[in-house]
Amino acid sequence: MFSFIRKLQKKILNRKLPLKGYVPSTMAVKYIDMLEDEDLIQLNNMLDWNCFTVDSYGRRLGMIAWGNKRNTPEIIPDRRIVMMNNRFNLSDKHVLDIGCFEGVHTIGLCGYATKVTAIDARIDHIVKTNVRCAMYGYIPTVFKYDIELIPTDTSLLQADLAHHVGVLYHLKNPVEHLLNLGRYIKKGIMLDTHYCVAGEATKSYFVNGKEYAYMHYMEHGTKEAFSGMYDHSKWLLLDDIISCLKATGFDQVEIIEKRDERNGHRVLLFAERT
Repeated sequence: MFSFIRKLQKKILNRKLPLKGYVPSTMAVKYIDMLEDEDLIQLNNMLDWNCFTVDSYGRRLGMIAWGNKRNTPEIIPDRRIVMMNNRFNLSDKHVLDIGCFEGVHTIGLCGYATKVTAIDARIDHIVKTNVRCAMYGYIPTVFKYDIELIPTDTSLLQADLAHHVGVLYHLKNPVEHLLNLGRYIKKGIMLDTHYCVAGEATKSYFVNGKEYAYMHYMEHGTKEAFSGMYDHSKWLLLDDIISCLKATGFDQVEIIEKRDERNGHRVLLFAERT
């Protein structure tokens, strides 16, 4: 029922969504700028988009998710990617974009990094990322991958850096994922995630014999684009997130900002090997 209502709301709102009139992109959007309006309308209707970007004429590529969700143009590059470039100098780096969604962050990373690999657990996100990136003139390596799975072939995920935004708090086993990052990320991580505080961590589970407290968070599974892939996720304590990063080799962790958002506490941090 939840998914049906959201889809109905989205369909109604997108019928009224204008194609033109947005603040133009400051960057040339090479292959979108070339399209006739009719072609762009057709492209927008081909895929079930959940966000949109604009070209240099202020025309929309994509759709809104619903109501007040992703109902304004996505900014490229995202401010956190600018911060990541200032921190790590992406010009000679290979970046792994974990949970690429519909390619907005992937494009931003492609504008800075030598190489970008983007992964997501949903095949429709992979298709939309490929389409959006191609329209912007970028060709990253993009493939379907569920990061809840322990990688059997870490060569697929090998990179200098990980761009890790909005994913950790959707995982059912975030501790194991964090501990595995050290197997394929060589230099550092930008992590932006929700976390819980002590009074919210009412449950716990064990990984490698160690107990981790967490807040149980209901997810809507594979049918909901903004949910985790399973029925629930575990929100970790910030101290445990940091300890996991240090345990897997990223011994220098710096918290850049903490935010209180509608859904809870959130942190942006950098983790590096020294």
